[in-house]
Amino acid sequence: MAFHFLSPAVVQSSKVTFPKAELYVPVVSGLQNAAARNAINNKIRQTERELVHDQGALADPRSEMIGYFEVKTNEKNVFSLSVFNYAYTGGAHGLTLQESLTFDAGTGKSYTLAELFKPGSDYVKRLSDIVRAQIAKRQIETFEPFKSIRPDQPFYIADRTLVIYFALYEITPYAYGFPYFPISVYELSDIANPNGPLGRMDVND
Repeated sequence: MAFHFLSPAVVQSSKVTFPKAELYVPVVSGLQNAAARNAINNKIRQTERELVHDQGALADPRSEMIGYFEVKTNEKNVFSLSVFNYAYTGGAHGLTLQESLTFDAGTGKSYTLAELFKPGSDYVKRLSDIVRAQIAKRQIETFEPFKSIRPDQPFYIADRTLVIYFALYEITPYAYGFPYFPISVYELSDIANPNGPLGRMDVND
């Protein structure tokens, strides 16, 4: 059997500054496919711009903005990361926004949550049931009784785990931060798209 090692992406931090703001932006290199590398870097830059825009004006004299990132998975041609943007724009406390991206490092394709699963599988119900059980078990205080994730709920992949999460204030008080719900890929084997990132993580090699 021919063994094919897929080398991980090389990730470097590029510092971007503008008045009252300092962003550390991930820049990917080291991929064999230049088009894939460009697609990944373009999507990351676009996401960074959207987060800056979503935070609004830095007009308050005390305002500041800091951007940073965390790489979650960088193996088996799966590259998953979270990009954060903290801004204080006045008010009681600052707000952190998080956006996560999961790519096929071989092609540069960016995955939606739906694309992690087989077409037609009721992934929303399956994931919502797991999240609801975790909320009860972990005694997480939610504003309303939890009903369902959104079909495009934010996620990232960390090792062999799909992590579903919610924005600050989305379902829980601010003090809870981002509520994260890790779900083992092995719990989702029957509905995972075998050619997608979850399918690759489900292979024991």
